[in-house]
Amino acid sequence: MASFDASDRLTREELAWELVELFEELKVEDINEVLAKNVPLETLEFFNAFADDFGGAHGVLGNARKRLPNLMLLGYLLRLLEDRLLPDDEPFDA
Repeated sequence: MASFDASDRLTREELAWELVELFEELKVEDINEVLAKNVPLETLEFFNAFADDFGGAHGVLGNARKRLPNLMLLGYLLRLLEDRLLPDDEPFDA
């Protein structure tokens, strides 16, 4: 494993932007493939159901409603990435 200099670490905001930029560069088919390989089907089903319930309860309509599951899933993936990349002693809200 390569050594890791703490000064090279991304901030949470930089990490989020890196993930967004990565997803922006991918075609829909590529995103679906990444999700299928890395996210359990039960998790995808959960986010679809949760986003539908949340969108209905909060009046989210149109394209925003259609994109809500992906947005929530992206937040989930970002959190998983943070858990893997950030040290345990760093507070979440930093």
